[in-house]
Amino acid sequence: MKNQYLERLKAALLDPHRNETVLEEAGGKAGKPVPVIWLLGKTQAGKSSVVSALTGHPHAEVGNGYEPHTKTARIFDFPPGMPILKFLDTRGIGEVDYDPAEDIRVCSEQSHLVMAVVRASDPRPDSVFEVLRQVRRQHADWPVIIVQTGLHDLYPAGADHPQPYPYGSPDWPLLGDAFADLRRSLLAQRGALGKLPGADVVWVPVDLSQPADEYNELHYGLEELWDGIESILPYGLMSALHAAGSGNDVDAAALQTQIVGHALAAAGLGAVPVVDLVAVAAMQGKMLHALASMSGQTFDAQTVSQFIGLLGGGIATGWLLGQAGRTVVKLVPGWGQTLGAVWGATQAGATTYALGRVAARFFEYRQRGQAPDAQAMRALYAEELAAGRALLKERLHG
Repeated sequence: MKNQYLERLKAALLDPHRNETVLEEAGGKAGKPVPVIWLLGKTQAGKSSVVSALTGHPHAEVGNGYEPHTKTARIFDFPPGMPILKFLDTRGIGEVDYDPAEDIRVCSEQSHLVMAVVRASDPRPDSVFEVLRQVRRQHADWPVIIVQTGLHDLYPAGADHPQPYPYGSPDWPLLGDAFADLRRSLLAQRGALGKLPGADVVWVPVDLSQPADEYNELHYGLEELWDGIESILPYGLMSALHAAGSGNDVDAAALQTQIVGHALAAAGLGAVPVVDLVAVAAMQGKMLHALASMSGQTFDAQTVSQFIGLLGGGIATGWLLGQAGRTVVKLVPGWGQTLGAVWGATQAGATTYALGRVAARFFEYRQRGQAPDAQAMRALYAEELAAGRALLKERLHG
């Protein structure tokens, strides 16, 4: 039984095309849907800055990585190929003859949150607000967040961001008289929108500046924006994206986004009885091939044997014991739909996360021409397995 998991993983590594077939067969059975944020806003409103701040990734920009989706909208998967979150960006707001009907129709099947981005100094946000009115007339239950950006445009000369963040209370008592112009503009925009059909709109003022601007906080209001998002989409996204964006450089962050994305996808597969052993191994194989490609390496037979050997029989045995135990639990009436599903999802996602982290270190050694140390690799696996469980815990219980 010990060899079953290792054989599945070895087969997935040696035949990546088979992985796609297995995952396609398992598709549609697993996990929560990937949340989609529909972005609305004029050019220069700050949509790119919002996406970059939310993902923590310097390349997550509107126009960079977006694929055409409708005549007037593009979609961006983050991370690409195994997304944790999708952004649907609508072009043409404020342009002549923009009709949101097609975008509303498309979004009605997939959008989880409408996020309008409006510059605080914009005296005429009517074109964006009219789209919101059309959206809510047709879908009164759709949650809406309006992000008011570029606050510093209306600061008095030499002023910094007011601290602590003053916009959490209705009357903004901490926003002094020196910021009267900013207060007036923010409130005027809210008055211009008026009351939309359905639930209340969440308003979040933010200022996402650059280091050269020398403000006391680069992502001012980002925590409050996350609070608003996660009150509507309780997916544990903030934790997942923070984990995905961690890394000392762009290359490390890119590897980490792939690891987190595949771990969350494997968690969805692990929650499904019967299919998880084969499908999770296929998902892990797909991830490892992606990491190898990003590191400029390949998984040939010799490399696969070396990597499998580094994992050690103890890791395989532990994985299989957890696999067998959660399979039994999932088949028990009542428990199988609750405790068993959570157990299976956590185990599948955590092991995938740990494998990815070990693989990244493995490739790092190989790039340096050094031989990986088996004991160090196994210690790293145990450490990252705990980190993966913590990540999945928030995601699954959110």
